[in-house]
Amino acid sequence: MKELLRSNDPTVFAFATALLNGEGIDCFEWDVNTSILEGSIGILPRRLMVRDADHAAAERAMRDNDIDLGR
Repeated sequence: MKELLRSNDPTVFAFATALLNGEGIDCFEWDVNTSILEGSIGILPRRLMVRDADHAAAERAMRDNDIDLGR
């Protein structure tokens, strides 16, 4: 798996996940529990991961929709 997106904004994750699902690209959110443990004050970013084979298509979909990848 490769990191596609890193952000503290839960709305970005919701939009990105819906967009990727619509494109038929599976994704998985990492660091959710760590983010919750720190009290949801937004210090620790979460990461959205995709399969290596899907990374280029997923990155293109994010850029086409003006989603900042946070890297």
